[in-house]
This record gives sequence, structure tokens and C-alpha cells, in this order.
Amino acid sequence: MWQEENQRLVIEKLSEMLDATDNTYAQKLTTMFDEAGRIFISGAGRSRLVGNFLGMRLMHCGYEVAIVGEIVTPSVKSGDLLVVISGSGETEQLIAFTKKAKEVGAKVVLISSRAKSSIGDLAEAVFQIGKQELYQKVKGMPMGTVFELSTLCFLEALISNIVWDKGIPEEQMRERHANLE
Repeated sequence: MWQEENQRLVIEKLSEMLDATDNTYAQKLTTMFDEAGRIFISGAGRSRLVGNFLGMRLMHCGYEVAIVGEIVTPSVKSGDLLVVISGSGETEQLIAFTKKAKEVGAKVVLISSRAKSSIGDLAEAVFQIGKQELYQKVKGMPMGTVFELSTLCFLEALISNIVWDKGIPEEQMRERHANLE
């Protein structure tokens, strides 16, 4: 019984957050992906894990993607896009990455729980997931869980939209999937 109640709590909160997220973000972010030379994705902690999900699916869709901090990540350059996933928009390391990307002429987009932040002030675009007032403490969803899961759901829906709009066959995506596992 408690399991069903907790599942319902999580699903209802995610629905509330996604309903409060601007419907134009998906198209705007897709356009930024399409215009970028390469896409770099950064985050810290669980937000980084959400970024890993996004990076993998974008690669499956045919985009050139790098995850910041991996040993094989190339240098960011003009014409590239840095996607920063940060609930607060204030993580020091991510601020440094943002400044470096801007310094070399890359564009930056922030996906955050806040409309205003240090990273947001530097970014070309800020995509706020949900509304700030919806982030109050939620029983059973501690320490950023609401942001991370809402962002993951938003980005998975975005990928679904890209796959559908571009008519990318799943077989083509499978060909790009890692085969050394």
C-alpha cells in the first residue's frame, strides 16, 4: 500500500512540474542542438547523471556529443553548445565551465530550477523546469530529487520529439549504440 502511495506522489509531482514548464522549450532547445557544431553536456552530482542520459540519447540521434569531465572530452570551441544542468545555477565548477565556454565563443544553455542565477546570467538561454514555488520540500523526494526527475522526464520527452520529428528509425539509433558492453 505504501509503495503505491509513494509512486503516486512522485508521478503527481513530476506531472505538476512538467505542466508548469514552458511548452516552447523543446523546440528552442532542439534548434540550439541543430545549430551547434558539437554539444557538450555538464552537470554535478545527480544532475550530471541526467546529463549522461541526455548525451547518450543525443548521440543515438546522430549529434556529436561530449560529456564534460570525461577523459576523452575534446576542447570546446566557437560554434559549440554547452548544456549545463544545475538546479541552483550556482555550482562553482559549472560557473567556471560556463565562463570558459563563453570565452572561446561557445553558446551556453542552462537547464535549472531557477530563472535567475550566476550561470543563467551568462547563458544564451535558461530553461526553467517547473516554477520555483513548486520546489518546496516534498515528503519522500529530498535534496533535488524533484528537479532531477522532472528534468530527466522533460529531456526524455524532448528526445522522443526529436526522434519523431526527424523520423530517426530505431534501427539507426541501435547502430550507434555501444557494442562493447
